[in-house]
This record gives sequence, structure tokens and C-alpha cells, in this order.
Amino acid sequence: MSKPVVGYVRLRIKGGSANPAPPVGPALGSKGINIMEFCKQFNARTKEKQGELLPVVITVYQDKTFDFIVKTPPTVVSIMQLAEVSKGSSEPNRRKVARISWEKIQQIAEGKLPDLNTLDVHAAMRMVAGTARSMGITVEGNAPWA
Repeated sequence: MSKPVVGYVRLRIKGGSANPAPPVGPALGSKGINIMEFCKQFNARTKEKQGELLPVVITVYQDKTFDFIVKTPPTVVSIMQLAEVSKGSSEPNRRKVARISWEKIQQIAEGKLPDLNTLDVHAAMRMVAGTARSMGITVEGNAPWA
């Protein structure tokens, strides 16, 4: 029989550098979770992704134990790294800040596939391309499936 779930906590933490300071401490302390135990487990699990911003979903059980799932970095962060820009455009429909190729879009989509609501790489590529366009980044070339 499974343990009753009390709630979920969603955070974005840099890989390998979780500590009891905000936002981790207050979010977990209010649920009664052992903060240091979470930090140790998270840092051990994400030491190879040092410095990357990682979304984490923590499941809190009634007996104050927890499980957590580390997801892939946000699509926006991946796009900004590959397009070599520090931020998106304030007017994405008028001012374009960078260009990105479909090969790079595919690379991001394949990495994000486990966290997306599709199993089709082409659909994932369309999602990533839409995010890039909304940031003011032009997707160059013809889509591979067109």
C-alpha cells in the first residue's frame, strides 16, 4: 500500500548547489521536510549538472518523508545558451535578437522529450521553435518535415 501524499512542492534550483537558504528552506520547512536531507540528496543527484537551473517536483508524504523528480532545464535556458543571447527580445514580433537553426532546435527538443507531452520529435521541435519565436529568435531554414 502506498503512503498518502500530503502535497507537492515545485522549485527551480541550480544543480549541485541546493542549500537551506530561500527558496528551498522556507518551501520545505512549511511542509515539515528535513531540509538538509533534501539538500544532500539533490546535490548528490545533480552534481554532473552543476550550475544549471533545474526544475524539481518534490512529493511530500504524510509521514514527512519525500521523493523528488529532477526535470530537464527549461526550454528558454537551453535556447538562450545555444543562440548565445543573455535575454529574449522585449518586442519579439518587431525586434529579433538572434537566429537559431533547425538542427539546434532538434537538439533541444530531443533533450526535452521526456518532460514534454508528446513522443513525436517533430511535435517537440514545433514546441521549441514556438518558444524561440516568442523570445524574438528567428528559426532559420526549412523545417525538416516540410
